[in-house]
Order: sequence, then C-alpha cells, then structure tokens
Amino acid sequence: MNTSLGDLLTEERNPVSSNLDLESVEGILGIINREDQKVAKAVAKEIPQIARAVELIVAAFHRQGRLIYIGAGTSGRLGILDASECSPTFNVTSSMVQGVIAGGLQAAVKSTDVSEDNEQAGVTALKKRKVNARDVVVGIAASGRTPYTLGAMKYAGSIGASVISITCNPRSPMAQFADISIAPIVGPEVVAGSTRMKSGTAQKLVLNMLSTASMIRLGYVYSNLMIRVQMKNSKLRDRGRRIIMAVTGVDSDTASITLQRARGDIRIAIIMLGCGVSRENAWQRLRKSNMNLRQALTHLRKSNHKNDKNRSTRSKGNTA
Repeated sequence: MNTSLGDLLTEERNPVSSNLDLESVEGILGIINREDQKVAKAVAKEIPQIARAVELIVAAFHRQGRLIYIGAGTSGRLGILDASECSPTFNVTSSMVQGVIAGGLQAAVKSTDVSEDNEQAGVTALKKRKVNARDVVVGIAASGRTPYTLGAMKYAGSIGASVISITCNPRSPMAQFADISIAPIVGPEVVAGSTRMKSGTAQKLVLNMLSTASMIRLGYVYSNLMIRVQMKNSKLRDRGRRIIMAVTGVDSDTASITLQRARGDIRIAIIMLGCGVSRENAWQRLRKSNMNLRQALTHLRKSNHKNDKNRSTRSKGNTA
C-alpha cells in the first residue's frame, strides 16, 4: 500500500478550526479542548484490539520476552516516556520495557526528522537490541507509514517476534505488518498535520493501557496499589507506608517498622502483618505464589484456616 501523505486523515484540515488564528485565546483553547474530548471515545472503540495486545504482551513476559516500542518524532518520544516510567512504577528492569526512537536518544529532546525516512535504520536499531521471537515490538506512528518504523516492524515479524501497530489512520501500511492493529481514529488535528496533539494524546492513552494492564495481569498491582514501588526517597517511603496501612489496617508506626523489617518490600510487609509470619516465611510464600501478593495472601489464609480447624478438631477430641 503506497499511501500519499496528503491522503491521510491526520493530514487533513479541520473545518472546526479553520478560523483558528482569528479566535481569542479562550476561543482557541475551547476548540482544542472540544477536539481533545473526541480522543478518549476513539480509544474506547479500540479496547478489543488493545485487550488482545495486552494478552500478547503478558504471554511474552511469561517467556522472558521484552516489550519494545519503536517510532520516530513524537511517537518515538511517547514510547520512550512510557517505557521509562515502567521501572520506577512497577520495579521492573529497564530492559523489560524499552523505547526506541529514530535518531537515537538525542532525538528525544532535539528533532532529527530526516532519520525517520530510513527504513534500514529501524532494522538496525532492533538488531542492536538483539530482538528475538520471544519479544513484542510495538510500532508507533500517527500516519501509519513511517519508513523507520515500518522497517523495524517488518524485521521483527520476519524473525518471529509479535508485532503490534498503533496508528491514527485507518487501513495504514503498518497495519499490514502487524499481528494486532490498534487505530484510534481521532480525525484531523486542530493545527493541520500537528500529530503531537490529538494523535499524540491517543497514542499516550493506548501506551498507558498496554503497559499498565500488562503489569496488573502479572500481579504487580494489588487492588489499585503500586505494591512493587521502590523505597528510593522520602515520598516513596511515605507511599509505601500508606499502602501497607491501607491493606492491613495497621497504624503508621507499625507500618513503618514492618516495612523496615521487610527490607523495603511492601509485599513482604503486607504478608508479615496480614498473616502473622516472619520475613523469611513471607518471602518463601511469595515465591511459591509466583511473586503474586494476592495469591500468597489467599494461600496463607487458607492454610491458617485449615490449621485452626485441625486444632479445633484435636481440642474437641481431647475433651471427649
């Protein structure tokens, strides 16, 4: 499919903003805001495809694969942003979720638009990261036709990696090479062709959903709490303390002391308090439950309940 840039929906002029430069400041902001409200609805229509993508990503993680975002310009920057936030939020290695941008990391802060036209550069970027069949590669481009991203997607597919596309144009070339195509159709931008606006917002929403839902499915979130966050500063230590209080109902001092005894691991502290076990026992239980806190608590509580019933039965027998 040879799609001309001028034929793309994201490049069309938006009639709603045709007199944009004649508007007052509040008028400009009102137009932008009303157009932005269309983004969430467009993303909502893609939830079935996003859900399929999450299942693909989770399966990759289970086989020690990686999630690799790749794109150029705004799309590449958004991929880097989402990838970089996974490590501090979910305490995963920086290699587990990676962002790759045309032109290298310097392109994250300084435009290098010419690099996006190099299809082979996308291939080279993935080869440097030793992408393999266990990985998931997510190509991101509002246009759905960026050569750099297309090259990377074609290569990823050729070696057996799972491939996902995130675009804002229907029936894009990128969709042809993707196992799953996610394409929220947000319509023409307020400023024609400025895909950092609605298209960028849509991409950010989708990326948030992919990484967050995948980490939740791995058990890295309990209820709606970040139970794997690292205690690297006072804000995070305070957050950890409050998470323990919320889950177990203990007071602030008890939560702080237990968190120290758990060596900064919120999950261990919660198991220690919730099930009345030592740090070593809590760690063993967590490992046996595939590092899933909810599973560990459920198993421990069932075990404690069974032990209580056995003790009660023996007590009745002795009385008799």
